Amino acid sequence: MPETRSTTTLRKGFTIAGAVAALAALAYAGLLGALYFNQERLIFPATALPADFQYRFDQPFDEIAVPVQGGTLDALLFRQPKPAGLVFYLHGNGGDLRTWTTGLAFYQRINFDLFIVDYRGYGKSTGSIESEAQLHADVRAAWDAIAPRYRGMPIVVLGRSLGTGLASAAMRSYPYAPQFLVKYPLRTDAVIGSVRSPMLLIAGTQDPLTPLADSEHLRSLARSPVELLVIDGAGHNDIQKFPSYVDGLATRLARIGAR
Repeated sequence: MPETRSTTTLRKGFTIAGAVAALAALAYAGLLGALYFNQERLIFPATALPADFQYRFDQPFDEIAVPVQGGTLDALLFRQPKPAGLVFYLHGNGGDLRTWTTGLAFYQRINFDLFIVDYRGYGKSTGSIESEAQLHADVRAAWDAIAPRYRGMPIVVLGRSLGTGLASAAMRSYPYAPQFLVKYPLRTDAVIGSVRSPMLLIAGTQDPLTPLADSEHLRSLARSPVELLVIDGAGHNDIQKFPSYVDGLATRLARIGAR
């Protein structure tokens, strides 16, 4: 039986639709591939400094090289004459030691030494970030390099824009991507229940990257005492400009130092 014109047209339509679907699938696969293989560049936009770069500050400091497998981490230790303790600072995923050391007067005010380290590829730190396990090991190496000096004194770990914030932000930015493609989940929510020290969570009400609800969720999962300090009107990158943030953090750190 001869094929009708409508049947031929229908088959052509199916053929075109199949080709479009195949192209869309290839484009989607390519997009996911690009996301997977470029995660380090997207999540950790490192800025490098020359190896001979010289830091200049108006208070005493030591530059410390922390050896890690396949590289060296560059760290700075700012010292007070008679410190009440140490702040072990983990900065956010942008910038480097130059941009994260603009508020040194704060640590003089609360009389705490400050230890801050650049991740691999940031500033003068060498190597590159390749896995979450490596990132955790590097932070541990930095801790082991400085913590013994402050044995018997309070040490406060202070992190900005880290942990679950990165993972949740990635899912909001790329909602089409399957979660198994995320190489750096950094699941703070999965480990916060095992933390035995008291914790302070600080969140801005206008933060679109890590909303207040994320901090509230973390607080609900903790087993140790957790205080949530809410900074009204603060966003993600300007929270340090709010007096309620600066004063609130200073009060709590001073309270720890007084012990």
